[in-house]
Amino acid sequence: MKSLIIRMFVLSIVFTVMVVFISTVASAEDAIWSLDSSTSNAVLFQGSAKNPLSLNTGVARVTGKVSLGADLDHSVVDLSIFPSDEDWGLALTLESDLPAGYVPDATDHTLLTFKSKRILKTKDGRLELIGDLILTRVQRSVTMVPTEAYAGPVYGDPVIHTETRETAFFFPTSSSRALSGPLTPATLQTKKSLELSGSTRVNYENFPQLLRAIKDTNWPAVVKDEQCRMPSTIGDDYSGARCTGTVIAATNNASCQMPASVGDDYSGPVCTPAAGNQTTIILDLKLLPTGSEPAVGMLSAISTAR
Repeated sequence: MKSLIIRMFVLSIVFTVMVVFISTVASAEDAIWSLDSSTSNAVLFQGSAKNPLSLNTGVARVTGKVSLGADLDHSVVDLSIFPSDEDWGLALTLESDLPAGYVPDATDHTLLTFKSKRILKTKDGRLELIGDLILTRVQRSVTMVPTEAYAGPVYGDPVIHTETRETAFFFPTSSSRALSGPLTPATLQTKKSLELSGSTRVNYENFPQLLRAIKDTNWPAVVKDEQCRMPSTIGDDYSGARCTGTVIAATNNASCQMPASVGDDYSGPVCTPAAGNQTTIILDLKLLPTGSEPAVGMLSAISTAR
């Protein structure tokens, strides 16, 4: 009887160890990649079919929810793309939605969101993210009455305009390979992050509002851990708050050149206008491995110290 009890006790321990081991492997193989919003960014270009990267029109911050894994049918990519000096990230949900009745801040002007509907693997091994690209623009009426008591323009209530078009982002073959393999515990220890780059091209005829909005928007550099402080004293050379941080992405206008000679009529570099009305959006995403649904802070963490 005693030996039987011992055998049952040993078997229970073995069974418990096996369950823990299987659960650990299963959770590792089902691991998903989530978005690191602190370093992910987008680069915007204007060009043509022959030269799509003719003019770098801006760079943008990228936040949102990304849940990518081997099971593409249950993967989700919801992204928000906006200028780094606008505060959309403080109001957007993880699914890149604005709350009902949201009143844009005075700094909010341009917002792009992408919501995936299908994620496919193409015949050549690339990942194809098909979804809706939504442009949100904020307009405010301006009243200027030049009188003796004139104190500047008076702005009316903000009006939000949205336009939606279906588009597809393509990620190279390496992205598909990196996401499709099982993530064993050993693999999770070596893969601290995954950097993916995908792009989409939108013709002017299909989405004319997109190119106009990008050209009319100011796109400052994307900075990580940005902190701005007012100087202790303000003098004649005051130029605003002093900011520090790490630059993640900045506009690079290679079409501008300094003139061969500079005279009294010098007005700055000479820039060659972009040829073509095609918009290219390149996403540079950094993904982090997780064993379960990513935490809220990991998905949409964005520095609010500006």
